Formats: sequence, C-alpha cells, structure tokens
Amino acid sequence: MTQLGSTPDARTTAHRRHTPGHGPEPHAGPIAAIPCALLRGAAERVAATFPADTGEPPGEVRPRDLVALLARAAYELRTARGPGSLAAAATPLGRRMLDLLRAALLEHAGESHAAGGPDLLIQTLKAIESVRELIEPRSVDHLAAHLSGPDAVELLVEVAHDLRSPLTSILFLAETLQRGQSGGVNDLQHRQLGLIYGAAFGLSTLASDLIELARGGDRLVEHHAAPLSVAETFESVRDIVRPLAEEKRLTIRLLPPPTDHRMGHSLALGRVLLNLTTNALKFTEEGFVELVARETGPTTVEFSVRDTGKGINPDVLDSLYAAFRRAPGRGGFAFSGTGLGLTICRRLVHAMGSDLRVESRAGWGTRFFFDLKLPPAATPPEA
Repeated sequence: MTQLGSTPDARTTAHRRHTPGHGPEPHAGPIAAIPCALLRGAAERVAATFPADTGEPPGEVRPRDLVALLARAAYELRTARGPGSLAAAATPLGRRMLDLLRAALLEHAGESHAAGGPDLLIQTLKAIESVRELIEPRSVDHLAAHLSGPDAVELLVEVAHDLRSPLTSILFLAETLQRGQSGGVNDLQHRQLGLIYGAAFGLSTLASDLIELARGGDRLVEHHAAPLSVAETFESVRDIVRPLAEEKRLTIRLLPPPTDHRMGHSLALGRVLLNLTTNALKFTEEGFVELVARETGPTTVEFSVRDTGKGINPDVLDSLYAAFRRAPGRGGFAFSGTGLGLTICRRLVHAMGSDLRVESRAGWGTRFFFDLKLPPAATPPEA
C-alpha cells in the first residue's frame, strides 16, 4: 500500500491518532462536513499526519484545512457542482496534499470496503484529477517550455534512461514467471504474463528509440567491421521477441545464409532486425514473421523481414519513415503510427552503406529488405 506522508513512520503516526488512547481523534472541523465518506476518511488520514499547529506564517493555509478544501472540491466536481475558489491550493503544498489525498483514498477504500464499490472509487479518483487540472492550469505550458528549451534533448534522454531500468526488470521477471521458473503457471496466467511482457517491451523499445533518435539515430557503435554470426544474430532477435510471438500464436522463421560468419556491424544489424521484427509482430494477427539472409553475391547479403499481416495502406507509404506526424484533429505532432523504430532502422541501414526498402500487398503482407556488403570472415566471431 502507498505510504502517507514523506517519512516511513507517517502511517504509524496516523494510525495512533485514530486509535483510542493514542492522541487526538480524527480532525473534525471542515473535514467532518464532507458528505462523501470515502473522501472524508481519506482526508482524515492525511490530516492526522500533520500536527494541529504547524506554525505556518500568517495568512497561509494550514495543511489540515488545505486537504479539507481539496477533498470538498473533489466531492463537488464528482457531483457536477462547481467547486469554490482553489487559489489557496495552487501551490507546491497544495499539489503535494492532493497526492497524499489520492494515496489515502486508495488505502482507505482497500481497507474499509466502503459503500459504492469500484465505480464510486473510480469516479472519485477522476474528480481528484479534475482538481489537479484546476490547480495546475499552466502545467502543460510549463512542461512545453522546458521541452522546447536548450535542455530539451538532455531531459528527453534522461527520462528515457530512467524508464528503461524498471522496464528491463519487468521484462525479466515476466519472462521468468511465464516460463515457470518460479513455479507452475496456468494458461490464463501465461497469457496475462505475455501481455505484460508485450506492453513493457513496447515501452522499453520506445525509450531506446527516443535515446537513439536524440543522438542522431545513425550511430555505429563498432566503427570498423568485425566478425559476426548471422545465425546467432537471428537467434538473438528471436529470443527477445519470442514472448510476443507466443502471445499472438505467431511462428518466427529464421533462414540464415550458407556462409554464416561475416565481417560487419553486428550491433547495428541486430538493432535493425529487432525493430523490423517487432513492428512485424505488432501488425500481424496470424501466420508468421520471417527473417531471411540471402546471398546475392560473393560479399553481398540481402536481409529481409517479412510478415503475413494485412499490408501497409498505400496512403501512408510517403510518411512511413517519419518519426513524427501531424495529429489529426489536434494541434502539434504525435509519434508515427509505426513508432520511431523505422526511423532508426532507415538511418542505421544508411550508415551501413545501404537503403531500407519495402514491398507490401494486401493479403500477402509486408517485407522490409536491404543489401549489405558482408565479406566472409576469416575467423569466427568471438563468443
């Protein structure tokens, strides 16, 4: 459960103030007048974590009165009434109190099984978010100013990095559970874990693509060609996306070239094939996704990723590789429907000296392909 207050013992303090013989009873006054028992109980919990007299400077609102104001506003918004003035809450303390109120609401609802059930809880949470919008009317503009300022790229990369670590943990744990390494898993749980893996993988890929795009999207980590195994690169891609394919009951086919050991850029090649395969799985509902490496000359290999999806609408082919597109019916831009992956793929393929091409037909599917000069390696790649 979410803890109240900013210190580990805040919940204990709150509990003692609710228990006879351990200090004052829950705050009366404005909180007691809130008609909704769910909000009233949550507000009492938050108020109990603050002393009755916090020594605020003259003219400032006490935390106890502030949480009562916010809870009352949420009640009035939930009942389609117009809330009173929230000027006193439009401060960092007001936003913090709103976070505490939301956390206390969830905890109170979970412990008391309050009347009204989940519907009432959801309505109340929505009302709290409406209060947030009222006390943060310029929050979007404030964020936009930061994103359009000189530190925008650094901020974007930092956020993406912070997202990747917990998402990587989710991916690892979901796959471990799905494979039964922590105990038996029934069919329903197996599918649910597949959905969790797919959602986390999509977010992790987006974070990685954002980082790559911020850095140009065409970085070849290996500045010089080195020995690589095409078969091992294919197998690595398959291992990563296997949970996605299993959840959708799709087959992944691998067709490496006769001459496996080559000289090239294995990290860039793997990244391109992974992004193309992920997109193929995303837009395919039945059939297979196929990775093929076909020798077209003594030192040339054509790589392709084909799916058996519905095919690409010809109307979007011109903007297929655009990282951003105009959002219909809205101002500004949104991420491309194919994600940032194709943008990264095209840039990496170009950095390796080739062009990414596509062919797509309704009822047949889509195939992305590119040719690379990969001379046979004299020695196999190091393990």
